Amino acid sequence: MMSIEIFAPALPSIPWQERPAGSRETVWRYSGNPVIGRDATPTSNSVFNSAVVPFRDGFAGVFRADDRRRYMQLHTGFSKDGIDWELTPEPIRFLPECPSAGSFTQGYDPRVLWLEDRWYVIWCNCVNGPTIGLGYTFDFKEFHQLPNAFPPFNRNGVLFPRKIGGKYAMLNRPSDNGHTPFGDIFYCESPDLRHWGYHRHVMSATDGWQATKIGAGPIPIETSEGWLLFYHGVLTSCNGFVYSFGAALLDREEPWKVLARSKEYLLAPRELYECVGDVPNVTFPCAALCDAPTGRIALYYGCADSVTGLAFCRADEVIARLL
Repeated sequence: MMSIEIFAPALPSIPWQERPAGSRETVWRYSGNPVIGRDATPTSNSVFNSAVVPFRDGFAGVFRADDRRRYMQLHTGFSKDGIDWELTPEPIRFLPECPSAGSFTQGYDPRVLWLEDRWYVIWCNCVNGPTIGLGYTFDFKEFHQLPNAFPPFNRNGVLFPRKIGGKYAMLNRPSDNGHTPFGDIFYCESPDLRHWGYHRHVMSATDGWQATKIGAGPIPIETSEGWLLFYHGVLTSCNGFVYSFGAALLDREEPWKVLARSKEYLLAPRELYECVGDVPNVTFPCAALCDAPTGRIALYYGCADSVTGLAFCRADEVIARLL
């Protein structure tokens, strides 16, 4: 297998399960899936499309927990091992820096990362339509909200874990006000996380499993071969959308340049909990924990818009498959 360097901390305690005997899959599922059920809070209808990061002596996360009114809420959660989770019953209440520039009403599909000196949360904020909300926390107790990154309509905002060319960098997916029947990934940059511009096209939907639209997934992982980006792709079938996911390699200093990209999906709806739920046939990755010395990766993904699953892979195997 190829030798790569991963520019990230060691995380030896990430959840892990070896590839099943006889399997040739590049990405394989945790045998105990789903790791988070749809009733993880007293009022939740579903828990999915959520973000997980290492925190203190375990793990923390921001979870999409649609309540029984079917309002899209974000909750914190904590775990010692990344598998058994306890979610906070009350949703996050953001303290807005500028309420007139966008406060939280409903939100979904969060991503979380450590950037410089704090944890940042990126999510799809519902203010006059879907757009990209951005906030931060130091302790996963008090959350502050920055102005929305863009006006509506936009989704799948994903920050890079370091500045690029001296600027903060984000991937995003312009959309419309509905369940978007189109979508490409774009790149933009900011001097201060408040003013965004210099937009560049990264990649488009193509064919097969990613023929209708695509969107960035977990926070990109920096490697010697480029930024490893897991992303979802959507096929429009005779029975509706089907969400699968693959990976791409982006140039380290010019991430709008795609070096390699999945032709085949890495994981697609196949198990019952991925095919049956509030929205059938969805596997939607939002978080990746990577142990740099070993290249082991634990992927958290939403299943059928109802529960949260866990899958595993190795960075060198994914990159070798791409190349």
